Amino acid sequence: MNPNSLSGLTVLITRPSNQVESMRRAIESEGAKVLSLPLIEIKALNAAQALQDLKDKILQLDSYQALIFVSNNAVSFGGEVINNYWPQFPLGVDVIAVGPTTAEAASEQFVCEVTQPSNGMTSEDILCLPQLQDVSGQKIGIVRGQGGRELLADTLRERGAIVDYLEAYSRSPIDYTSADFCNRLFEAGVNVLTVSSGESLDRLTHLLAGNGKMLQQLKLVVPSQRVGRQAENSGYQQVHNASGADPLSFVSALGELGINQE
Repeated sequence: MNPNSLSGLTVLITRPSNQVESMRRAIESEGAKVLSLPLIEIKALNAAQALQDLKDKILQLDSYQALIFVSNNAVSFGGEVINNYWPQFPLGVDVIAVGPTTAEAASEQFVCEVTQPSNGMTSEDILCLPQLQDVSGQKIGIVRGQGGRELLADTLRERGAIVDYLEAYSRSPIDYTSADFCNRLFEAGVNVLTVSSGESLDRLTHLLAGNGKMLQQLKLVVPSQRVGRQAENSGYQQVHNASGADPLSFVSALGELGINQE
């Protein structure tokens, strides 16, 4: 793409603040303007019981056959605790990541081979991996934030695996009023919305609930078909699937929107 390929776009980025910069740089480098309004705050655990539960499971890391990291945050926050107790990542534990960016981060963090789905970056894609088909009796850890989708764990349990959550961080919605949020979009001239997860989409939909025109008129770029279906069911009229949550996938999707350039 050329440096002005996204000229004419003003893009809302809703990612957590610790994930904004790479997306901002990628989009601005192609000529678009960016407004960043994070919808979810990512924080390290501070509850004593949650920290102890995570520590107890990490101390037994070598008892797992596989460890699945569902996001960059899982690698960042979970990896910090793992490295405190396992300076060398235990042999015999398969490391699986949801997508290329997370896989790269895990490989650098643990200096080990990391498996990722060849097509797609969702729980459904992870569940298609060959090594997760016959898992009866295997112990599998899922590194994630507190709460979230249950599909991955539920399906692995149905296949006979013993599944633990290693919850390494917390997520909480950032407190905007609907009026303030919509006004900031209007003042910035935003013409494209982006979300990186179903959770952030829910929060965005809540904030736009009083402004049906935005749901109808603004284009929305999502990371997967699942989130796209969720958006359509929520009333968005112009939904575009980036087929990935990484900056390159979003930039590619933005380049295909066909908004008139200035």
